[in-house]
Amino acid sequence: MGLFRRNASKSEAAEPQPETVDTVDAAAEAADTPESETPARGPFDAADVGTMGPRVDLGAIWLPVLPGLELRMEVDKRTQKVTGVSATLAASGLQVQAFAAPRTWGIWDEVRAEIAASVTAQGGTVDDVPGPFGRELIARVPAQGPDGRQGVRPARFIGVDGPRWFLRGVLTGAAAVDAEAARALESVFANVVVVRDDSPRPPRDLLTLTLPDGGGPAAAAEAPAKPSFDPLTRGPEITEIR
Repeated sequence: MGLFRRNASKSEAAEPQPETVDTVDAAAEAADTPESETPARGPFDAADVGTMGPRVDLGAIWLPVLPGLELRMEVDKRTQKVTGVSATLAASGLQVQAFAAPRTWGIWDEVRAEIAASVTAQGGTVDDVPGPFGRELIARVPAQGPDGRQGVRPARFIGVDGPRWFLRGVLTGAAAVDAEAARALESVFANVVVVRDDSPRPPRDLLTLTLPDGGGPAAAAEAPAKPSFDPLTRGPEITEIR
């Protein structure tokens, strides 16, 4: 899906803001942040979880997995950098990317508006609606089917602003149009842990992802209404897209 999957050189959340750099001292930021319990619902910041738990370590993203889930790492051919991770379950897909964000405000509102403008410019339609993670976009983009006929490709854009990071997800396939089909991948997104390094980064800079060691031996579990993960279950298949 060309509109939503870009290479590392173009994989910013929207257009980058190159002049603004977050130079906040991490220790000072931590001192200004009141102590609190781990949030009841994620995505989570690494500071809010005690251990990685049964998740795949992908660098800036720790991704929980489910039985039958296939992970595909998107790798830029020119730079050999990992630009995103896509999870496929049955007829549904979820692409996840993490970006740097300012300390004092979130960027999802402006990114959402830019995505909506881009979809509309391509002749598609988009609705800005409430969802399980706050405001989200339901997009329908013109696309040519396998038989050559013109149709539309649905996609759900979800986003969460965290402390100095922004996590974006794109649900496709059945999960884009069917709430029941989306439930399992929504639980994956809700249990992502974002690991934001201490390096100053311009807003919307793609946080560094890495290939999992040894094919990512992580455990998986069913996705109940309140997700929990069994560390003894077999992990996912992981492949690379270059």
